[in-house]
Amino acid sequence: MRLPGTETPLKAVLWDMDGTIVDTEPYWIAAEHALVEAHGGTWSHEQAMQLVGQSLTFSAGLLQKAGVAMEIREIIDTLTSQVISSVRQQVPWRPGARELLEDLHQSGVRCALVTMSEGPLARQVVDSLPRQYFEFLVTGDTVSRGKPHPEAYLTAVERLRETDPHLHLGHCVALEDSAPGVAAAVASGVATVAIPHIVPLPEHSHYTLWDTLEGRTREDLEQLLTEAGNHGPAGEPASAVGNTP
Repeated sequence: MRLPGTETPLKAVLWDMDGTIVDTEPYWIAAEHALVEAHGGTWSHEQAMQLVGQSLTFSAGLLQKAGVAMEIREIIDTLTSQVISSVRQQVPWRPGARELLEDLHQSGVRCALVTMSEGPLARQVVDSLPRQYFEFLVTGDTVSRGKPHPEAYLTAVERLRETDPHLHLGHCVALEDSAPGVAAAVASGVATVAIPHIVPLPEHSHYTLWDTLEGRTREDLEQLLTEAGNHGPAGEPASAVGNTP
């Protein structure tokens, strides 16, 4: 617990969406199956697992290789439309996500969404929340390089700095569920919490592994930064960026 009068290192939390806030992965997988089968192909569980957390452009490319005779943009639009339709029927919230969002909101900790889903789906999910938790959204259609590249996370930090020039990488925590997402967050230089969902993740010194967000609070994230000694000025994550595609 933080002592009265002491300043928390935690200024912002950067949230992944699919698999972290909402369990949309089954919706994506169902859409992929339907699209491949409509083009006379087959789509295995193993193939679907390769797309978890990846950029939609990357995913569309693999679907083309599986026999989908459509342009990249058309594939992305078709999949996204199907997932949005499913989310409108039922928003599959992940355990503890909304509660942690509310705790951070009440504590004045800034939140941003960093997702490889595009704007229409991200806004559908965000609009389903009880209040405006996110200052802004960094979506897959607003960056040139998707996860596992760190561009989306670095973009989010730069946007946070527009209104708080004293904020740096060491003031931020990223919450992710997938290997590409975790790789992107780690490469950006922000402290990273991995909450694996569809695909297991191994323990690693580069990130903190949690089974769930259920029962987690702002204090858990503050303690994570403090214990990591991550509240000093962060260095340039150049070496980490260089290890990403």
